[in-house]
Amino acid sequence: MQIGPYILKNRLIVAPMAGVTDRPFRMLCKRLGAGHAVSEMITSNAMLYGNDKTRRRANFEGELAPVSVQIAGSDPAQMAEAARHNVAAGAQIIDINMGCPAKKVCNVLAGSALLQDEARVARILDAVVKAVDVPVTLKTRLGFRNGEENVLRIARLAEELGIATIALHGRTREDMYNGAARFELIREVKRTLRIPVIANGDITTPAKARAVLDFTGADAIMIGRAAQGRPWIFREIDHYLSTGHTLPPPPVAEIKHILLEHLQDHYAFHGEYSGCRIARKHIAWYTQGLPGSNAFRVAMYRLESTAQQAAAVSDYFDGLSRDHEFLVYADDAISTPIAA
Repeated sequence: MQIGPYILKNRLIVAPMAGVTDRPFRMLCKRLGAGHAVSEMITSNAMLYGNDKTRRRANFEGELAPVSVQIAGSDPAQMAEAARHNVAAGAQIIDINMGCPAKKVCNVLAGSALLQDEARVARILDAVVKAVDVPVTLKTRLGFRNGEENVLRIARLAEELGIATIALHGRTREDMYNGAARFELIREVKRTLRIPVIANGDITTPAKARAVLDFTGADAIMIGRAAQGRPWIFREIDHYLSTGHTLPPPPVAEIKHILLEHLQDHYAFHGEYSGCRIARKHIAWYTQGLPGSNAFRVAMYRLESTAQQAAAVSDYFDGLSRDHEFLVYADDAISTPIAA
């Protein structure tokens, strides 16, 4: 898989997720097998460049190349300036967000709301590609509304205007994250374009990853929610794609080590107050469905310091390890079919 001059180590990419794919999470996923990762979206509003949240999102220190930064907005000139700003800060790839379905993003005509205005899409793509000398990629959906899917037109436009790679989530904005992802249009886009195409949506297991790649012909796959609390999914999929064999689940002791390592990087990055509070959702994802996890999370949510939080996590997994060497995480989409 190649994006511009960058050859990725495999075909597995961490999807950009607001409030999730910060630098510690991206670096962890890369260590555990992801070939590439895209940052959580950064606003194109220059007035917000100096606030703490935006500064943290634009912090790429120590991250393995290539560094890909996603920008979001609706004004072509602002998007071009945001691209230049982030390249100056160290971005090696700029990704344009035209896929986010969140109401607060769509209400300002950004994210997937842009799919309603193809002329504006063209102006944004053209402005950003011309603004920087690094590859520009696009993350989008099948369309804004069901029955009005326009991804084929958007994809052709993107290729014509110089987009290096396009990542497609197999739902419309109307779908949000409901129902099963649809891959037929992703397959059509891949058959139409010359640039690399990345398939995204409901890829939760190694077998599903193989099926999506085979069905769509995509050059790579992008994984988002399935990596929350399970960052080792990338090595599992990479191993399966390479060998056809399934890795055993990680031992309890390794999950504990991965989570505590993640937490320490997370605390150092976000600081004591924010680090403790933001970490709660990560801990909840890591422990979801495990024995005694409901009671553990109720107690963990009350803790107000990072030291207390990390100690509680350590004690919880120590308790699990006394009865379990391995833990099996249930997959709610393991049997989701791909329509022919």
